[in-house]
Amino acid sequence: MAVKYGKFELPSKIKIDEASRKLNFTRFIAEAFERGFGHTVGNALRRIMLSSLEAPAIVSVRIEGVPHEYMAIDGIIEDMTHIVLNLKNALLRKLPTDDEIGSREAKQVSRVLEITQDMLDKNQGHYVVTLKDLVGLSDFDVVNPDLAIFTVTKPTTRKVDLKVAIGRGYVPSERHAYDKVVDEIIIDSAFSPVRLVNYFVENTRVGQDTDFDRLILEVTTDGRITPEEALTFATQIGIHHLEVFDQLKLMSLSFDQGEIELNTDRDALMAKLALKINEIELSVRSTNCLAGANIDTIAELVVMPESEMLKFRNFGKKSLNEIKSKLEEMGLSLGMDLAKFGITRDNVKQVIHDYLMEKAGNQV
Repeated sequence: MAVKYGKFELPSKIKIDEASRKLNFTRFIAEAFERGFGHTVGNALRRIMLSSLEAPAIVSVRIEGVPHEYMAIDGIIEDMTHIVLNLKNALLRKLPTDDEIGSREAKQVSRVLEITQDMLDKNQGHYVVTLKDLVGLSDFDVVNPDLAIFTVTKPTTRKVDLKVAIGRGYVPSERHAYDKVVDEIIIDSAFSPVRLVNYFVENTRVGQDTDFDRLILEVTTDGRITPEEALTFATQIGIHHLEVFDQLKLMSLSFDQGEIELNTDRDALMAKLALKINEIELSVRSTNCLAGANIDTIAELVVMPESEMLKFRNFGKKSLNEIKSKLEEMGLSLGMDLAKFGITRDNVKQVIHDYLMEKAGNQV
């Protein structure tokens, strides 16, 4: 037995403001929330995105012939301290998956840099070594490949080893738990891929009430993940933590879904319901399945419960999700109660037929 709670207003989907969208910036809009829930959800997602998302970062560097970070290097303009500072700005992308064994272990990227006199002559006596020269073809995608690391002024051949790990937040060098090898320089690492998250809460209307919340989230990343990935990961992290408290559940709750908001203009609603299945953009498989079930119009579809849809021959979850998504775009759903419009499962075909006949007569 479940305790019955009243309806909570919830957004049906997340909108993306395409006009303001940039490479590493996205504005998300979700409405309508119950009053106060815009701040509750927005602040929680903001804190998670800023503190808990993971990305790769360089955790150590080893340059042949350089024993520590407080020294100048023959033939290189920058000293080792400046080189370390430049490496902290390196942006690498990799999303480890369950299928990759050891995908979260620190990985070493090694390159032998060979700067010849010819290379120096072509670049007016100096050659700028960039991040792509050090990382090149590896397990990581380079977000800012043209990042300058150091400048070479004389022919040289040196081996450079970078160690890259995946983590979260900002980790100073003394907290890295790696076995240091000879001449390896451990550096501070900024793993967080999200640079800025702003959220705003505005009033929005639901019916005659104007005190519901519209949540606007503005997410800026550094390119190691996209804003869409940032919001997706933050949502799942939040759910993962709330599941812990679900163990205390003494009684379950059921929520009143309320009446599905429909356009009260009967003609506008009937115009949607009278559409033929082949007039909406469904896949051939879904269209054929509905035709096989003798469902010709949207009205016949929406009065059908979801549980019965899955009983149709050759009808699976993929087709069901496609249909639910298309109906949602139209402001409709499966299993609708259309009794107040005089439509039931028993008379739906006749009602739609009468409506179309009446409409044709009016046009004449």
